[in-house]
Amino acid sequence: MTQYHAAHPIVPRERLDFHLGDADIPKYWFGGDAYKTRLFDALSLIFPPGEKFFMTCVRDYRDQITDPKLLDEIKGFNRQEAQHSMVHNQYNDRLRTQGIDVDRLMGWLEDLLFNKYRNKRSRAYTLAITCGLEHFTSIGAHSLFDKRDVLKEADPRVRAMYAWHAIEEVEHKGVAYDVMIDYAKVGNFTRILAMLETSLIFPIVIHHFCDELLKADGFSWWERRKMHVKGFWWAFKPGGLVAPMIKAYFPYYRMDFHPWQETDQPGYDEWLAGFNKNRDPIEASEHMRALLGAVAR
Repeated sequence: MTQYHAAHPIVPRERLDFHLGDADIPKYWFGGDAYKTRLFDALSLIFPPGEKFFMTCVRDYRDQITDPKLLDEIKGFNRQEAQHSMVHNQYNDRLRTQGIDVDRLMGWLEDLLFNKYRNKRSRAYTLAITCGLEHFTSIGAHSLFDKRDVLKEADPRVRAMYAWHAIEEVEHKGVAYDVMIDYAKVGNFTRILAMLETSLIFPIVIHHFCDELLKADGFSWWERRKMHVKGFWWAFKPGGLVAPMIKAYFPYYRMDFHPWQETDQPGYDEWLAGFNKNRDPIEASEHMRALLGAVAR
């Protein structure tokens, strides 16, 4: 059995109100920038099918597990992922009102995950894919929660949704991994192969969805190419959106890797302190930003 233990308890936070139905949330809520907005909107579209896939892949091994602690962690994992799907579906309803064919895009991804992956790959391999994707979502906190405040131009309500999601990904980041190692018995070769495939497919899907959203907005093929080039530089330049994730990404390839080897989670304690005041996720997000900003000064 794995020797590492969670640094944070898994706490499902249900019935939260992000005010996503507010009419005054701008279409381009990320500082009026169409590309940055649609990049994060693409993430919101992939989460409901993706989280359904995660829960299904862990559930494949549910009947084999006897460890009461891990069973309890799986329960918390499922509750958190279900809440993520629900909230992102609420946000995705906003995209529907903008004329986005949400069902077509999410249906395309569900077909990829459940027909092309689960029908053609082993259960162990699809769980390894899940763990690779969970690694990406958990290390996202490194980009969203640091002194640069990359979401400072974002609408506070949408910013709060992504902050809450990242916090809970940090809490359950070891659950699928423990199932993969202890019960699916996935070795390092398969684990790393699945991560390499994930590292290719994940950005391709995000790029595809982002392009489809911009196309639905009426941007021409050439306009979209220029937006992607500019956006790619914004995301991948030194000190850009992705830069803080790089250091946390590569340890996954170590032979002795476990998600809970990394216990330093930026913004976690600050967000939790803000949330515990009134259980308000928007207040928690702004409290965290204020404290991290104070540290930066």
